[in-house]
This record gives sequence, structure tokens and C-alpha cells, in this order.
Amino acid sequence: MTAFRLSLVAALFAAFTAATSAVAAKRDNTIRFAYDQVPENVDQYFNNVRIGFIIGQQVWDTLIYRDPKTNEYKPQLATSWTWVNDKTLELELRRGVKFHNGEEFDADDVVYTLNFVSKPESRVVTQQNVDWIERAEKLDKYKVRIVTKRPFPAAIEYLAGPVVIYPHEYYAKVGPQGMNEHPVGSGSYRVVEHAIGKFIRLERNADYFRDSAKSQPKVDKIEIRFIPDAQTRVAEMLAGGLDMIMSVAPDQAQQLKSVPHLQVKSGETMRYVFLQFNTTEATPVPQLRDLRVRKAVMYAIDREAMIKSIVGEGARLLHTVCFPSQFGCTDAGAPRYAYDPAHAKQLLAEAGFPDGFEIDLYAYRERNQTEAIIGYLRAVGIKANLRFMQYPAMRDAMRGGKAPIIHQTWGSFSVNDVSAATPVFHKFTADDLNRDAEVRDLLEQGNSAVDPNTRKQAYAKALVLIAERLYAIPLYSLPTYYVAAKDLDFTAYPDELPRFWEMSWK
Repeated sequence: MTAFRLSLVAALFAAFTAATSAVAAKRDNTIRFAYDQVPENVDQYFNNVRIGFIIGQQVWDTLIYRDPKTNEYKPQLATSWTWVNDKTLELELRRGVKFHNGEEFDADDVVYTLNFVSKPESRVVTQQNVDWIERAEKLDKYKVRIVTKRPFPAAIEYLAGPVVIYPHEYYAKVGPQGMNEHPVGSGSYRVVEHAIGKFIRLERNADYFRDSAKSQPKVDKIEIRFIPDAQTRVAEMLAGGLDMIMSVAPDQAQQLKSVPHLQVKSGETMRYVFLQFNTTEATPVPQLRDLRVRKAVMYAIDREAMIKSIVGEGARLLHTVCFPSQFGCTDAGAPRYAYDPAHAKQLLAEAGFPDGFEIDLYAYRERNQTEAIIGYLRAVGIKANLRFMQYPAMRDAMRGGKAPIIHQTWGSFSVNDVSAATPVFHKFTADDLNRDAEVRDLLEQGNSAVDPNTRKQAYAKALVLIAERLYAIPLYSLPTYYVAAKDLDFTAYPDELPRFWEMSWK
């Protein structure tokens, strides 16, 4: 029996209060949503947690929109776009769009935003989303040119995802700190209150432009609360204090299916899970520089059993560190490692550690999965100590060289291209803990080659090398369970993005 157990009696006891509260939310045309992470900054370029991306897609707009059902690129703030050559993209901009503070949208906003965030001195957290931009130029009031540092075929995908556009006058005045405190965008919802670290409240943008590829928002108000504790989020759902949560543990989701006033939806997402090793000369645990030790960790973990007993429906075993739907992702030629604890012990002995060793394992979500991994490691003699924290703290420990092994998940900012995944951790970025020049060069070729087949071949070679040298252990794709009020109409998309502008009360 798990530590957290729902009883039907308790659920029924809460049902009346919950139903009353849900009716109130429905009557007020409000959705109350909670997430387990706290964004360090809701400025899209200064946070890299999922809840920041979720908020950003409601508040800001992108130049291009990718339809999540068809994957078709559609006009958004740009009405059309043309590649002039391999490194030059020209875009015609939409007229008549206004930001939430009344500023008129035009080329100055695009040029200022892209030039600011792409400068290394701006120190944006999400460098990988903008480091391909050399500069943006204004051609006229409603036409811009984007020049890339190198050929970057995935540019359209990024412009349809994490690269949002800010009002240049406001952003030049307040900067990232001001944008965090009082966010201003052009999106479906505008921010009316932000209690940093606690909640953010949104209201429907009544002036949202009618030709948007997004539908006009149907719900008037969205309240997003930051609640790290899983039991608290579930208890709030039972009591009717919330209308929707996501990333619910599979065992909890199964129990919540029996609660009359709730609905549960699930499915595989683009998020993949992996263990990341620090193998540099500065690693705090030198044992990890031995390939036999890294293989021992791989053989020690029963990934298939974890999928069946902990991870949940929709997950699949992975052999390379990317998500299968992403352009360039493949596991062809990559080695397969089966669960073999006896072989893990043998490898540790051969490496000179017959009694194992002690190590800190860092993590920030899916704690039950991390604890299972720790159990597997201890069974072969590796005494792993859990260091569980919020993502920004874990990221800082990793980038500071303090974390020897990290239980990571990565959603690629919902970018369906390997350039948003594997290179983030293996192309000499701040998050690269291996620094393999051969891998780096192959990933760079995959990022910048114009020919699709050349891109695929380069990525395939890099992915095989990472798997053979075990710089990271690919575990599985991660399904997400949503729990929502029974009368809330919504679609669960694989990109882990709740599109509040599409939602409505039945």
C-alpha cells in the first residue's frame, strides 16, 4: 500500500463541498489550475520549467503557430514567411494587433525582442532556443528579416514555440524583472495579478485579434497556483478548491477515477526521462569517469518493471536520449542494455569498487521514480543519497559541477525537433557535463545541415555515441495524467501544453 491512499468514503465525504465549489467556478467561468513547480521568472527567456512555458503560451504570442492536431504551421503574429537563402528568413507581420498595455504591435517589437534575447550578454536561461539568431532587422513597419548564425532548418519550429514576442517599449523599460512582476503580452489572456511564488491570475483578453490561429478564449478567468506537494494538490481537487491538475502519479490517478465529480485523462507526452552523468575531470565523483561504472548503473535499473509498476500507461522504453516523434530522433544502431544486477556488480568489481561507493543523486520531479532508482542502485552496492529540490536549484547545482548524477526529464519546450533535445545536454552548453567534441560536432552538423538526410545521419551518429559511451541513460517516455472537474471540456495534447483558450465548461 502506498503512503498516500484515497478512500472512497473520504472522496464521497468531500463530494458535496467539491460539487458546490465546482458549480461556483463554472458559474464564474473560471478555471483554477495548480502545478508542482514554481517558476523562477515568468519571463519566457528566463525560466526553463514547464509551468513557465504553459503560462507563456497563454500570455504571449509567437510569430508562427503549429497546429497540435495536424502539425501544420499557420500564421500568427506573422502572416507569411519566406526563406530568402539558407540563413535569411523574411516575415510579413500582422496589422492591428495590440499588446495588453495598449502598445501597437509592429516590426520594432520583433526586432527588439529577438536582438535582446539572442545576445549572450543578456544571459537568458533558455539560450538553446535563441542562440541560432544572428540578428533581426526591420525592413518596414510590418516586415522583418531574421538572419541566422548558420543554416538552421528548425527555425520555423522554434518561432512557432518558445520564441515569443514582447512589446519593445515596455520591455526596454522594465527588463526581465519587470516582465516577471507585471507580464505584458498580446496573447489570449492578460495577467491581472502575480503573487510571485504563489499564484498568477489571468483574464480573457477581450481585444484578442480575431484572425489568430488560436481560438478565441471561452473561459473568462484562469487562476494558476504553484503547489509543489502532490498530496495537497490532490486534496484540493477532492475538496473542490481546484478544477484541474496535471502530472498526477499513476496510482493516485487510478484511485481518482472512482470519484464522481472528477475526470481523469492520460497519455504519452513528448517528455523523456534520463539519468545524466557528470564525467568531466571536475566531477565530484571520479568513479563516473569509468565506463564500467556507468554501465553498472545502467544494468542495475529495471526500466521495464518501473514502466509497469510506477511510470504508468502510455510510457515506452527508450534507447536514445530524445523523443521518438522529434525530427532526427532514432535508436537505430544504439546498444540495448537489459536489466542484469549480477553483471552490474561484476562491472563494479572490475572497476575496483567491489563494495560499491556513495553518491548523491539529484532530482526535481517524479520523486517516486527517483526513489525506485535509488533502490535499484543500492541493491548492487551503490549507496545513492537523494537530493530532491526545485528545478532552478537543481539546475544551478548541475551547472556548478556539484551534481554527479541527475534524474532528469526534458520536454524540449514542445519543439518537435532533436535540436531542442539532445544538443541541450551534449553540445558544450552550460548543461553539458561530458564535453565530447566528437558528439558536439555531429550535433552541430545535425542542427545546421540544410539537407534533411544529412541532418538525420548526423543526429543518428551522435545518439549512438552517447548511448555507447553512456554519458546519459535513456529511461522511458513520460505519460501525464490530468485530473479535472467532470464538467470541464479540454483536450490532453502530447506536448504537455494545456490550451486554456480552447477549454470551456459543459
